[in-house]
Amino acid sequence: MSTALVWFRRDLRLSDNPALMAALEQYDHVVPVYLHAPHEEAPWEPGEAARLWLHHSLAALTQSLQKCHNTLVIRKIAGNSSSLEMLQNLLQETGATAVFWNRLYEPAVIERDKTVKSTLRADDFSAESFKAALLFEPWEVETGSGGPYRVFTPFWKSIKTRFIDSPLPAAGKIAAGKSVSSDKLDSLELLPTLSWKDDIERHWDIGEPAAMARLDEFLGDPLKRYSEERNIPAIEGTSRLSPHLHFGEISPRQVWHATKAYEARSQAQGGNADGDKFLSEIAWREFAHHLLFHYPDTTREPMNKKFTSFPWRSSYKKDLNAWQRGLTGIPIVDAGMRELWATGTMHNRVRMIVASLLTKNLLVHWREGAEWFWDTLVDADLASNTLGWQWVAGSGADAAPFFRIFNPVLQGERFDPNGEYVQHWVPELKKMPKKFLHKPWEASDELLTEAKVTLGETYPRPICDLKESRRRALGAYGEIKAQS
Repeated sequence: MSTALVWFRRDLRLSDNPALMAALEQYDHVVPVYLHAPHEEAPWEPGEAARLWLHHSLAALTQSLQKCHNTLVIRKIAGNSSSLEMLQNLLQETGATAVFWNRLYEPAVIERDKTVKSTLRADDFSAESFKAALLFEPWEVETGSGGPYRVFTPFWKSIKTRFIDSPLPAAGKIAAGKSVSSDKLDSLELLPTLSWKDDIERHWDIGEPAAMARLDEFLGDPLKRYSEERNIPAIEGTSRLSPHLHFGEISPRQVWHATKAYEARSQAQGGNADGDKFLSEIAWREFAHHLLFHYPDTTREPMNKKFTSFPWRSSYKKDLNAWQRGLTGIPIVDAGMRELWATGTMHNRVRMIVASLLTKNLLVHWREGAEWFWDTLVDADLASNTLGWQWVAGSGADAAPFFRIFNPVLQGERFDPNGEYVQHWVPELKKMPKKFLHKPWEASDELLTEAKVTLGETYPRPICDLKESRRRALGAYGEIKAQS
């Protein structure tokens, strides 16, 4: 009787899982394994919030496998060992002759997986990898001249009409192989000791069933109102699928086809579902991985080489700390940073606002922001995080005009006009009149007293003068623009 290992990584689902399906089709028994080796992803080991999500996602996968009469073998790998060595051990322990997995695209993981595949094949084992995390491999999409895309719109036009395979069905019974030892999930020590652990857990349902339920909930009125409401942080106008996609609890193929099917049903009934706009956001995720694959140095270096000489500040720790804690004195920014700390996520519009303040008004290097998001976001994805921060900083792909500076007051007044978002996350300003909610420093002393706000005591004064810091930033960006 033949046996294969299925190496789970960030594909923590049983439906539309090509590696699992291939193993079931070709082998009598399957041994699902998860190898915990964060040191192999250095310098981008999962952050605190992502580890919390991973713990619960692995627990959910274990439950799903048990319903299929199987179990997840967990092995914790010490820093002096490797996934390759553990796979070799498991092949020997189980009598398996093959290892199947789904591909990931971070630079360190790509190199690790190449070594694993070549070594196992040299030892006469079958080693196969599959596309499961993306709609298209990064090398499958090329410009007319045969190179990678650097601008989103033509990339989106290139993929939006291409054929996309239907998702694979969910696995049924998964015949177990030889029983082997497994480490306990708790031994991975994924759950943080920080105070926000319980807060994050209250805001999310985690695992494949939760991901599918979230998609089903979104494919209705939220999708119909998506274009109008996706930029309003006070309401749930977005899908909130990003952490589920990152950990592979749901596949982009499942999201794509379910959205297309709902859109077709809605149109047949005379309705109007805004599927295309939503799917373009899925394409942004694809674009991010496309860029990271072709430009792996962008996690640390600017894509636009002109920015190598950009005059970032060298002394900024006090300002950075205030930004991280949501104490900048600029309400929409503080609301976003506090939402991040409490929930492990932040509304996408607000992500752009807080990033613009840090990189442009404060001239703090985008890497500082990227590293903070990496540690605090449950959906921390190296490709998307890198794309987003470089885009806002002006140094990345599609960052035109690269000198765009978001005005946080105008952004707050436009996208949080009634102040619900700010008042929820910055309760110190709950009684501030709407006219001054996004700029309390402009309120009279009398109004501040009535609102029980004392600037510099109950709520900080602004960390910077927005007009003066904008002028300073435009001067710095002007120097970059002037370079030949």
